[in-house]
Amino acid sequence: MTDDQALVQDAQNGQRNAFRRLVEKHKQRVYFIALDLMGNHTDAEDMSQEVFIKAYRSLSRFRGDAQFSSWLHRITVNTCIDHRRKKWWQLRKAQKSMKNDDTNMLDNIPAGNPGPEQLTDDGLIQARIRNALDGLSQRERDIFLLRHDHDMALSDIAESLNISLGTVKSTLFNALRKLRKELAPLRRELGWEA
Repeated sequence: MTDDQALVQDAQNGQRNAFRRLVEKHKQRVYFIALDLMGNHTDAEDMSQEVFIKAYRSLSRFRGDAQFSSWLHRITVNTCIDHRRKKWWQLRKAQKSMKNDDTNMLDNIPAGNPGPEQLTDDGLIQARIRNALDGLSQRERDIFLLRHDHDMALSDIAESLNISLGTVKSTLFNALRKLRKELAPLRRELGWEA
């Protein structure tokens, strides 16, 4: 029996300290997955808290068929996707409301000036990589980040997103192809061409 399995059993038997230990053990990974999927610190923290609340409430239904960490990753991904979907609908509703008033304030917001970190070479490189990632579809970006930033196995990604392994592979392939194409000029500028 693994440490997680023992802690889950203890937590299911009402030992709150066991669940606290599970939170401490997994909170950093949950936060970083949420940060990648949400794109900002505030939402990532909110999603992390929500993930552990959902996990606590659902712990009695955890059967142990998968690893606790895989189960928690799935909750994290689904919570973030649900939240983004909710925000998207709220934005659509607000945009429709603004169009009805014949004022689309979003078109009048000036583009922000680059911050000091973007003035350095590293800042510019990071900005170009972020732009390339932003050019991916949401599913491509999610799968790419889960695979490359969090080293999740393709099968775990498929389980977390509730899609087939073949879909994960083809989506990841397409994401990599798009990123290579988008970042090719940067690779040439930096002399990284093979």
